[in-house]
Amino acid sequence: MIQRIQSVFLLLLALCMIAVVFLPIWHKADPITGQELTLTATGFAYNKAGTGLAAPGNVWLIAAFAAASAALALFEIFQFRNRFLQLKLGMLNLLLILCTIGAGFYFSNLGEQMLNVKILGDYQAGFYLPTLALLLNVLANRFIRRDEQLVRSMDRLR
Repeated sequence: MIQRIQSVFLLLLALCMIAVVFLPIWHKADPITGQELTLTATGFAYNKAGTGLAAPGNVWLIAAFAAASAALALFEIFQFRNRFLQLKLGMLNLLLILCTIGAGFYFSNLGEQMLNVKILGDYQAGFYLPTLALLLNVLANRFIRRDEQLVRSMDRLR
């Protein structure tokens, strides 16, 4: 039962969320001063730390939400005998992914204010991967629900 399509979706979801921890989320460069600021899931990285560049705390929340979501997706794969539990875990994972997206957006907005406000930063791959993970979670839940409906219809035929 591990070879079901929803298991593939959940595995891809876990890989996306693990990649969020290692990929940059947001980047901003100021050509005037030569300062660059990069947001990763564990903190801000500067190439030239100037005056007024104090890192806001709790950036590690992005990594915590992403790692929890990946771990939950991997746990959810092996709960194939209890589809109702899988659906509940899928809803919890939806919440964790939304928290990851929200935290990434919040800290990127804080980073926007740290360098030249007139220049906009760029979102990197680590910002868009949770959106892909969200889509994969919705697809996995849809196929889990479809399996449950198939089992119910077979029980009616008995």
